[in-house]
Amino acid sequence: MFDLYIGNKNYSSWSLRPWLLLKHFGIPFREHMVSVAGRDYNAALKPLAGNARVPCLHEDGFQVWESIAIAETLAERHPAMWPADARARARARSISAEMHAGFTALRTAMPMNLKLKLKGKPPTPAVQRDIDRIVEIWEEARMQFATADGPWLFGAFSVADAMFAPIGWRFHVYNVALPPLAATYRDVLLAHPAMQEWYAAALLETEAHAHYDGLADEYGGPRAA
Repeated sequence: MFDLYIGNKNYSSWSLRPWLLLKHFGIPFREHMVSVAGRDYNAALKPLAGNARVPCLHEDGFQVWESIAIAETLAERHPAMWPADARARARARSISAEMHAGFTALRTAMPMNLKLKLKGKPPTPAVQRDIDRIVEIWEEARMQFATADGPWLFGAFSVADAMFAPIGWRFHVYNVALPPLAATYRDVLLAHPAMQEWYAAALLETEAHAHYDGLADEYGGPRAA
């Protein structure tokens, strides 16, 4: 049995990724939530993770931290987490690593906050470049690599979908305009039963962080739909 340590569901985009993988593939695990949103290095987390951050996966006391490393560790036992075709698998790994390492402008300007649904505003050039690149990734995967197996980036659900899942929430929360194919994929992400389970739990959380919640006014306040 695995133990997964995660942050607040309303704010913690990194925690969502391995949690979603475990849920989608029906892998049993115990979930442990710790309060980390909005904090820098927190020495109190050191016993839970070598890098003093979550998410962190435990198995018999052995720790695996960083979302991409957790995903690779799980995929060693569950190969279906990556596409079967070699080139599709290589591309899925490339875009997963790109997501893990990049898109800083977008992630900084639009932190995950599932309790918000905002009118939005024109993105800065740096944020727009990140949006454009994500749209390019999604469209290329769907058009070149997806099969009839399903509606995900490579047909069947994979690590790549889990890595981009929080982006789907960000695009929804901040009302980011997307071309049709990307908008359809965003909606597929948000409709995933585990994504809806995570969302429902996030809405019940009581912890709030003014730095993130205050962005509501900057993005035009709540929208009706």
